[in-house]
Amino acid sequence: MAEAETRRRSRGGGGAARRAERTAVSVETAKYIQRNIPNFEILTEEALEIIETNAETVLAEIGVNFVNNPAALDRWRDAGAEVTGERVRIPRGLARKLCSTAPSTFTQHARNPNRAVEIGGRNLVLAPVYGPPFVHDAMGGRRYATMADFEKFVKLGYMSKWLHHSGGTVCEPTDIPVNKRHLDMLMAHMTLSDKPFMGSVTEPSRAQDSVDMCEILFGKDFVQENTVMTSLININSPMTFDDVMMGALEVYAKNNQACIVSPFIVGGAMAPVSVAGTLTQVLAEVMAGIAYSQLIRPGAPVIFGAFVTSIDMNSGAPTFGTPEASQITYGAGQLARRMGLPYRSAGSFTGSKLPDAQAAYETANSLNMGLLSGVNFMLHACGWLEGGLVASFEKFVMDADQLGALHKMAQGVTVDEEAQAMGAIAEVGPGGHYLGCAHTQAHFKGAFWRSDLFDFKPYETWSEEGARDTMALATDRVQRLIDTYQQPALDPGIHEALTEYVTKKKASMPDAFM
Repeated sequence: MAEAETRRRSRGGGGAARRAERTAVSVETAKYIQRNIPNFEILTEEALEIIETNAETVLAEIGVNFVNNPAALDRWRDAGAEVTGERVRIPRGLARKLCSTAPSTFTQHARNPNRAVEIGGRNLVLAPVYGPPFVHDAMGGRRYATMADFEKFVKLGYMSKWLHHSGGTVCEPTDIPVNKRHLDMLMAHMTLSDKPFMGSVTEPSRAQDSVDMCEILFGKDFVQENTVMTSLININSPMTFDDVMMGALEVYAKNNQACIVSPFIVGGAMAPVSVAGTLTQVLAEVMAGIAYSQLIRPGAPVIFGAFVTSIDMNSGAPTFGTPEASQITYGAGQLARRMGLPYRSAGSFTGSKLPDAQAAYETANSLNMGLLSGVNFMLHACGWLEGGLVASFEKFVMDADQLGALHKMAQGVTVDEEAQAMGAIAEVGPGGHYLGCAHTQAHFKGAFWRSDLFDFKPYETWSEEGARDTMALATDRVQRLIDTYQQPALDPGIHEALTEYVTKKKASMPDAFM
């Protein structure tokens, strides 16, 4: 198999590949954020120690369930845990000890080496919305997502300067059979973009397909020695690890690919209503999941995940951008850093049905919280609508535009001699203006972050141009980006080998929509 793939890869090399590279249009992508600002730390040392102690009590005395997975139970038993039925009780200190072999930072490679990202440390990598079954735009309204919608989102992500990552299931293409759609989604990420991407987790065999396709794209040896995928492994909170997600984790950990081990917390439903209680459960679940990944392969890259929202106690609906979710996100960041692990949380969260004022307020709260809480990998950074049920094209470009503000904020404040601007202050003096002074002329192009979307024109000009609101501007920007999109170059032999793999894999099984 590997030898055949090598032959296919070489067929398209040489002149064809070089010609494709020369004619490709390069799209500017900002480097991942490197924070020069402090993290906001909401928990005291005493509070952190209490939560850590309580999490160890949960693991040792209450335990966690690993369901429908006898091999996982055997691994835990061999590691020294107490296993009763499907309940695993982990002695104090064991989970943390196992977690210690996970790396504090790792590089996720992209097929374009210039797009590789460093996950961990002071870095923040931004990735788009993940998982909605519906899409929404101004023309078609809310509807089930299709593969054409998925490909459009991948193109928008590729064209978006401030997005560092292509993401994974940016929407769920419901017109493709469930057992085959992951192949089309991976193909889209691999061919329509050259940014890093995520693998499939909906079934262990689909995770293996993801690895196999990456071995075609990058080469088998490269994949085994480097991380080329980051994938989302959700825990069934409270404290349950199912065989599907754990099976996918096993595939990725075995093959040296990264997993975000992330509880899915709706406070008051899947976790206690208190911040401290929720953080205790989050920490216990994450430690158990990450420890299990290290039982599979010590040193496998992982990310400490925390997807947290609260619940409206009147309607039962999840709420976003709330103070409690922020407190939990800040606290989880502190806990992740104390474990020396990369941290995933936050996003462009909103419960709004449209990209309206509610969406803007909730999204701004969530994005800024993510920046200040020390998040290293932000999934759902753009496009999220209606509590994650909908991926919105207009909100995608609105949010992607605002991610530029996060880049600027993260730079911090420079106070070198040039930034002090004492010469400019002396040149202008009392009663003057700075528009024409030498300092302004030297720095005006990059002095201020500028939105590529918002309208700052005078009222009269804005009115003459159609009095367009932000939704209309976003609709135009979506179309403009799609109209100017050009596919990044890919070795024709690799493209052919990927196509062949997908075609054969689809032909090997009947369609299934469940």
